[in-house]
Amino acid sequence: MSLRSPHLSSSARITAETESLLAAFADTSEQPDGPALIAMRGADKADNEFRLGTRELGWHSHLRGQLFCIDNGLVHVRTRRGSWLLPAQRAGWMPPGEMHRVTISGVLSGWNVWIAPAAAQDLPSMPCVVGTSDVMRALISRAASWPSPFTLDAAQERIVAVLLDEIRQAPQEALHLPLPSDRRACRISEAILAQPDDHRSLVEWAAWAGLSPRTLSRLFQGETGLSFANWRQQARLTLALERLARGEAVAEVAQALGYATPSSFIAMFRRAFGDSPARYFASRGLQA
Repeated sequence: MSLRSPHLSSSARITAETESLLAAFADTSEQPDGPALIAMRGADKADNEFRLGTRELGWHSHLRGQLFCIDNGLVHVRTRRGSWLLPAQRAGWMPPGEMHRVTISGVLSGWNVWIAPAAAQDLPSMPCVVGTSDVMRALISRAASWPSPFTLDAAQERIVAVLLDEIRQAPQEALHLPLPSDRRACRISEAILAQPDDHRSLVEWAAWAGLSPRTLSRLFQGETGLSFANWRQQARLTLALERLARGEAVAEVAQALGYATPSSFIAMFRRAFGDSPARYFASRGLQA
C-alpha cells in the first residue's frame, strides 16, 4: 500500500505498511526453531521481502533478533530506550522481542539477518549500532545466496558459526540518542524533540517541568550519560541527519533546528561529523 494514499491518515498508513511488512517477514522473523541465522538481501522493489526505499514503519517487534545494514541512505530507529541513526555500512542490532519503529530514507539496497533467540543469547541485550568487517559482509553475502536458507548442510552450518562469531565481536558505535527514564526529564526530552528550535535554558526547562536546575542536570547526566547541553545538541544532530536524508534543504533544516544562519548549522555539523552536510551525504549516496 502506498504511503501517499489519500484515504488513510498518516498513522493509519504507517500501521498498514507495518502490517504488510510483518506479513512478509513472518516466515523468517517469527520462527524460534530452524537455522540459527537466516540472511537476505533487500532492495527498493515491491516484490522484495526486505523492502527498502523511503518509508516509515510503525511500532513492532520480532521473535528473532534482527541485524540489518544498508548500502546507502540513512535509517532512523526508535526504541523505548532511545533512538539511533544507522548510516551506510554500519549494522543495526535489534534483540528478540524489542519494540521499535523505523524511518527509512533513500535506501536502495542492503541486507537483513534474522537470528534465532537461542543464538542471540550472547549478543547485546540492548539495541545498538555495530561496525561491519569485510569478513562479516562476505559471509552474509554468501548466506543470502543460499537457495534454501531453512535447510542447511554441514558446510553452511560452519559458515553460520563463523558469522555469529563475527557479529559477537563487532565493535559498538556511538550513534545512539538515549532517552531519560525519569518522567519529568522524559517530558522535557520529548518537548525538545518535537520543537528543536526552542532555545529555553536548562533553568527555564527545569522550571517548566517542576524541577530544580541541579536535579534536571543530574537526571540527564545520570540517565543518558550526557549533560543537558550535549544531549540537546545530539538530539538536534539526530533530527538534522533525518531531515537532510529526506531531501530537505540545509537552510530549511538550520531554521527548523533553531540555528541563526545556515553557516552556523554547517559549522556545528562539520564539528560533529568532520564534513559538510553535502559531502557527508554525497559519500553515502544521498543529496543534502
